Amino acid sequence: MKRASVVHSDPGQAIRSLGEQIKIPNQAALIFFCSAEYDPAVVSEECNRVFECPILGCSSAGEIGERYQTGGIVGLSLPMEHFTVVSRYISPLPMYTPQAASETVASLMSEIGGESVEGVFAFSLIDGLSVLEEEFVANTYGALPRIPLVGGSAGDNLKFEKTIVYCNRDFGGNSAVLSLIKTNLPFQTFELNHFTPSDKEMVTTEVDTLSRTVYEIDGGPAAEEYAKLLGLKVEDLTPHVFSAHPVMLQIGDEWYVRSIQKVNPDKSLTFFCAIEEGIPLSIGNGESFVSRLDERSRQLQENFDEVLLTLGCDCILRKLEIEQRGIQEEVEEILQKLRFIGFSTFGEQVNAIHVNQTLTGVVFGRR
Repeated sequence: MKRASVVHSDPGQAIRSLGEQIKIPNQAALIFFCSAEYDPAVVSEECNRVFECPILGCSSAGEIGERYQTGGIVGLSLPMEHFTVVSRYISPLPMYTPQAASETVASLMSEIGGESVEGVFAFSLIDGLSVLEEEFVANTYGALPRIPLVGGSAGDNLKFEKTIVYCNRDFGGNSAVLSLIKTNLPFQTFELNHFTPSDKEMVTTEVDTLSRTVYEIDGGPAAEEYAKLLGLKVEDLTPHVFSAHPVMLQIGDEWYVRSIQKVNPDKSLTFFCAIEEGIPLSIGNGESFVSRLDERSRQLQENFDEVLLTLGCDCILRKLEIEQRGIQEEVEEILQKLRFIGFSTFGEQVNAIHVNQTLTGVVFGRR
């Protein structure tokens, strides 16, 4: 496996440089994450021309290679010696019903080698502005055999205008790529967040579930009530505040993060994740970002004699928190021990659930 990162404003030059660093003979696939400023047609054409193998990737809210970066591309090459990769481009997303998911998964399983699930996991990338991640991941995971799924939502920095998913020669918005990856290497999927629920609680009392917009919390304007719980004014609410103080939802015995995307002019709040009316939520308290990441990194490393590579999907709000706290170098140092490559997302998927402010991924190694 080879990984590399490039920062260049010209997508063609960036991809050619990436190819010089990571193109390998007998390449099973290229996985990449790139600047949302790149022309998608150029990205697709150049990736296919340079690498001459199956490709999958998406636009990002920032790329993660040796360092956190923006305005470039990161990628990894998977060798046929250790990997088989089969993928489907899924578009338009509203047509991806449970039946369509079952047919897609059955076709992919047949292509990858039949009924055996040994050494197989699912990796997905989806339009981060589709508002359909929950439906997509639930339908997909429901159709999968007993294998894990991890993935991320494509980004466009924080413009919220258009995100792009790439699969071989197909690309566009309102789409997703679902890949089944089979490997003879030991691997482990994982998820991580650093929040715990506080005693600051609230109930959503008016919600438009289709747009993920909360109009009222505890009977008052959503932004006002959320700000009040934090001791702030509505005008103080920024992406950095949202990253430091997400809301949390309990499902069974587990707590999951539901992050706020923006404040609207009518003082409603739009979320990155599905949100329903009448549900109790708690403001999340952040534990030490660095120590929690370091602890999880050590746990993952202990499962292998050697970590070869980690493919990850990391929420953009985690990056904002890293910047706000001035801990980027410490975080990068930990990620490099995992040989990490990935991107900053608009959301993360783990098995049947779409989450926020979470790092999801898969570690490959030797035992």
